[in-house]
Amino acid sequence: MPAPKSTEFRQRAVALARERAKPIAAIAKDLQISESCLRRWMAVADVDEGVRPGVTRDEHAELVRLRRENRRQALEIEILKRASAYFAAENVLPK
Repeated sequence: MPAPKSTEFRQRAVALARERAKPIAAIAKDLQISESCLRRWMAVADVDEGVRPGVTRDEHAELVRLRRENRRQALEIEILKRASAYFAAENVLPK
């Protein structure tokens, strides 16, 4: 698997492809990336710029963060429920 490219590289590649001076396949070959990779970068850039509908990279990162936080909070709630049930049962039983 090739190493990931920098953000600047991606932005420049998308700008070159949008100029349409050469076919996308030729640009991708010159940049030593696959044509599908360049097309994907163009699609992601379109979504991020609001040209096409979809979830932007920032929104996706926020969704991932919120889902992770939600799972952590659900686990904490479950632990607290079990602890409260344990201590409630401890107080009910005669000593």
